[in-house]
Amino acid sequence: MFGEHKLKTQFIKVGDKKIHLLEESENRVRYRRDDVERIIKNNGEELKVLPAPAVGYGVRLLMVKFKEPLIVPPHDSLTGFIEAPVDVDVKVGELSVDHFIVGREKYALYGTLEAGVICRYHVSPFYAEEPDSIGVAKLTVSNPSPEWKALERVVIPIWRTSMYYESTRAYYPLLVVTIKDHSPEVNNTGRAPKDGLNSVGKGLSLPNFLMRW
Repeated sequence: MFGEHKLKTQFIKVGDKKIHLLEESENRVRYRRDDVERIIKNNGEELKVLPAPAVGYGVRLLMVKFKEPLIVPPHDSLTGFIEAPVDVDVKVGELSVDHFIVGREKYALYGTLEAGVICRYHVSPFYAEEPDSIGVAKLTVSNPSPEWKALERVVIPIWRTSMYYESTRAYYPLLVVTIKDHSPEVNNTGRAPKDGLNSVGKGLSLPNFLMRW
């Protein structure tokens, strides 16, 4: 699925989508995916199928609501995993030849009608172990305050974030949520959530996001 593929006749399945490569001549390959078609000159370079942040129609935030709220003791933390939607970018060299969304696409308003923003939206359990999902995010929720804290959702900055992957799964960078007061602060660290993953992007931390609502 994710990674490099030879430009030869084959099917590449990515979630609920299927890419079809068809060799039409010695150096000409037809690319098909749904109603998208491209003609690619084969010069020996491979086709790259890479995960991309779930920006959809250009949103900058991903909101994941937990199926069960998290309750964290004072001066303690909780680490686990959530499912997260991803987009897919298909490249030859550094040129993007196709970009598509995997799975069902949902959006929601974060904030008030007057000042809120549209986010990509997903509902996920909070897993102790890595789930069997095409998109995964590792999340540490830290409570440095002297009081018990609850967290019902996390809003993640994803615009121009780096991504990580192995052959069958995509990963967002490690996320750290700090609940100091009433407004949790989300840090997209840019770092890989575990060793041994391939990277897309420079692995830079994004500016922290304050969940005001």
